[in-house]
Amino acid sequence: MAYTEAPLVEDDVLNGAYRGEGGRLFWLALGTGMLTLLTLGIYRFWAKARIRRYLWSATAPGGNPFEYTGTGLEKFLGFLVAVVILAAYLGILNVILLFLGFSFILGGDPNDPEVILRQIVVIYANLFALIPLIYFAQYRARRYLLSRTRWRGVRFGAEKGAWGYTWRGCLFTLLGIVTLGLLSPLATFKLEKYTWDRTWYGDAKFTQGGKWTSLYRAMLHMIIAIAIFIGAVVLMAMDENLALLGFVLLFVGYIWLLIGVIYYQVHAWRILAAHKELGDGIRFRSLPRTGTIIGTYIVGSIAVSLLTAIALIPLGFLIAGFAQALGGGNPNDLFGSPQGVVFIALVAFAYIFAIVFAGALTMVFITQPILRHYVEETTVIGASKLDMIRQRVGDEVVDAEGFADALDVGAAF
Repeated sequence: MAYTEAPLVEDDVLNGAYRGEGGRLFWLALGTGMLTLLTLGIYRFWAKARIRRYLWSATAPGGNPFEYTGTGLEKFLGFLVAVVILAAYLGILNVILLFLGFSFILGGDPNDPEVILRQIVVIYANLFALIPLIYFAQYRARRYLLSRTRWRGVRFGAEKGAWGYTWRGCLFTLLGIVTLGLLSPLATFKLEKYTWDRTWYGDAKFTQGGKWTSLYRAMLHMIIAIAIFIGAVVLMAMDENLALLGFVLLFVGYIWLLIGVIYYQVHAWRILAAHKELGDGIRFRSLPRTGTIIGTYIVGSIAVSLLTAIALIPLGFLIAGFAQALGGGNPNDLFGSPQGVVFIALVAFAYIFAIVFAGALTMVFITQPILRHYVEETTVIGASKLDMIRQRVGDEVVDAEGFADALDVGAAF
């Protein structure tokens, strides 16, 4: 059965619906963003909780909104716990490296190849040591997110399995590198199956069916991009006169690869969704379109850039006026004076405001439209069986996404 042909009984379906408003989301994102900056980043845990609460409540399949019950305080405390553990983990690693003679603090000529080699070993050892933690954090963050999500009054949840996900993630990362990405569908499918086979909605369990080889259909444009890259390299190696054509093909291949990555993500989602099952026969149909996603990114990026530039114009005039006033008519007199500190602070504020303003616009013009598209293109098949699902015991996730926040690998919002 093709993934676009999942069985559909018109009188027993539940269609996705999204009712979020751009204006409300913008002011929420802008306000929480400014509070995050004013508190030197501490408020970001509460900001994320408030934005999630809004997005969850705006997602209402069949008119029943999702509910997010997570709090900023538990995320903040989880972050502190994770930072302590992460610092201890990396500290022990660097003590071992120091014992083996690899460290930044050892003396020596910084231009000495041996010293440079030791520094490179330390850098990459720390980076590679973080890879298992990234997978660990991703699974823990997902489990926390599910434990704080309700729909129709029933909790979602996930079984413990972060370590199993971690070693599988590391193994498939290595396989992907060794095979130059040819086994990416295997990694995608196996990790998806591992997580969803341990996911619950109430007392009903999700299962991920299908075959990993079916995801090769989603890799079509990535394969085309790789073929273009190979063709470009061959042309450039065969004849120097074809170098310009080779560079053009490299550029085309790069753009095609970007499109191919998005195409893969969208169509892998479609294929995997068609083979998910909840409980006894509840299935799903999700048909997001690559063109819509790419169009949203392009139009949204243009809108964010233009509106941010327009918002900064009056702020720029205001800063210029302050410069004139503080400099006594000569802005050059500001530098090296106490007034110059005030001027630099104003410029820094304008820069930070631009980042926050653009972030809020990104939520409105890119994040929310893409979320709306995915939600509205998703259908629950066999929806009447949802009434048979009962509540489950809540999951306690002590670190509350702390590792994901510390490593910056949390959910998209």
